[in-house]
Amino acid sequence: MKILIVEDEKKVASFIKRGLEEDNYQVTLSHDGVDGFKRASSGEYDLIILDYMLPKKDGLTVLRELHDAGNKIPVLMLTAKSETEDVVSGLDAGADDYLVKPFAFAELQARVRALIRRGEQDRGAEIRFADLRLDPVNHKVWRGQTQIVLTAKEYNLLAYMVRNAGTVLTRANIADNCWEYPFETFTNIIDVYINYLRKKVDGKFPTKLIHTVRGQGYILKEG
Repeated sequence: MKILIVEDEKKVASFIKRGLEEDNYQVTLSHDGVDGFKRASSGEYDLIILDYMLPKKDGLTVLRELHDAGNKIPVLMLTAKSETEDVVSGLDAGADDYLVKPFAFAELQARVRALIRRGEQDRGAEIRFADLRLDPVNHKVWRGQTQIVLTAKEYNLLAYMVRNAGTVLTRANIADNCWEYPFETFTNIIDVYINYLRKKVDGKFPTKLIHTVRGQGYILKEG
């Protein structure tokens, strides 16, 4: 597995590189956003570890440009920013996970494994529920004949709900499976993304699929 680390703090980047190489990953370093975007666009990596604040081009811009170019490589964002709005901005731009500095290396290892595993699972057959169709390879979504454009995080959340249709999913379930880490102080992020999905998946359609189960969580079901 090949991992690209885009991090301007060279000591931090070297520390992560050494640790991941001990786990038998092939690791490439980049220290600014322009070079990082160029390398990430090559399509040769299985995961990108991307710093939020970078010289020449910041991490959010790199994320948005990769997403706009149709790049579906999983992205783990590293940052010293921990406010809710910063977390939402990173995830909204296309990050698959978010790790606040300083962090324990074991936690980074776990998230790397989870994101690579998810990427492998996404190379599968079309997923269906009711009139929803999800293409795991290209991360495209249709409801009936209407294509629905989702961000990477919105897609991951919807795919998790489709795979668990008919089951009540708590916020903890969603955090563990879609963000790979608990963030009790940021639980409103899940509500924010559920609302995003509702507007896109249910907004224009008479049959609603995403429902709130008061005091418990959310469920995907017809009617």
